[in-house]
Amino acid sequence: MTTQSPLRSSRALFLLAGLALLGLGGCSPASVDAGQVGIKTQWGAVQPDVYQEGLYLTWVGQNIVSLDARVQKKEVSASASSKDLQVVSAVIALNYRIDTANAPKLYQSVGDLAQVEANIIDPVLMEAVKTATAQYNAEELITERRQVKDAIATYVKERLEQSYLLVTDLSIVNFTFDSKYQDAIEAKQVAEQQALAAGNDLKRIEVEAKQAEASAQGRANAMLIEARAEAERQALLRATMTPELVEWEAIQKWDGTMPIVMGEGGSFVDVAAIANTRKK
Repeated sequence: MTTQSPLRSSRALFLLAGLALLGLGGCSPASVDAGQVGIKTQWGAVQPDVYQEGLYLTWVGQNIVSLDARVQKKEVSASASSKDLQVVSAVIALNYRIDTANAPKLYQSVGDLAQVEANIIDPVLMEAVKTATAQYNAEELITERRQVKDAIATYVKERLEQSYLLVTDLSIVNFTFDSKYQDAIEAKQVAEQQALAAGNDLKRIEVEAKQAEASAQGRANAMLIEARAEAERQALLRATMTPELVEWEAIQKWDGTMPIVMGEGGSFVDVAAIANTRKK
C-alpha cells in the first residue's frame, strides 16, 4: 500500500487553493436595487432570465443591467388638426411601467427607459393625439373630452403592449386652439349666456303677466258675483214689498218724535203739540 508523502499533499492543496483564488478573481458582485429588475448579458448577449432585487456574482464577460420596474410618468405636447381642420395642441400625461416578465426582450429590442421613451412612447402618444382628434370637430374636443381621452388611451394601450409596456393611466392635461378660434369660442359662449339670460327674463315676464291677468280676472269675477248677488237681492226685495211692509219698516225706524209740517201761509204746524192737546 502506497502513501502520499506530506510534500505531495501540500502541493495538491496549494494547487487547489490557487485554482480557487483564480476562480474568485474572475467574479465580481452585482446588485439589483429595490423597485428594479436585472437583466444579465453574457459577452454582450442578453440572457432570458430576469433577476429580482438582491446581490449576485457575475463571472468574466457577464454584466447585470437594471431597469426601473416602478410606474413612470411621461408628459408630451402634440399638435394635430380636428375634423373641421382647426389646429389643436394637446398635452398628454401617461403613466406606464415595463412588463417585468418580458424585460429582457424589451432591453434587447429597444434599450433602457430613456431609449424606450424616445423611440417608442413619444411617437405613439403623438400619433394617438392625431388619430383621435381627427375624429372630432374642435367644439366636440371640448364637450366630448372624456370620449376623446378614451380613444387616445385605447390607441396608446394597444400600441405599447406590443413593446412590452403597460399603461396604468392616461389623462389630457390641456387642449388649446388657435387664438382666433379660441376668441370665437369665448364669444359664442358669451352670446349663449346672454341668450339664456334673455330667455329667462322673457319667461319671467310671461309668468308675471299671467299672474297679473289671473289676479285681474279674479277681481272681475268677484265684482261680477257681488253685482249679481246685489241684483238678486234687489229683485227679491221688490217682489216681496207690500204697503204693510213699508208701513212696518217706517214704524221700526220712527224715533217717536212727531214731525213739524208747513201749513198755509207759510206757518208751521207742530203735529206733536196738537196731539198732546187732544189727549188733554
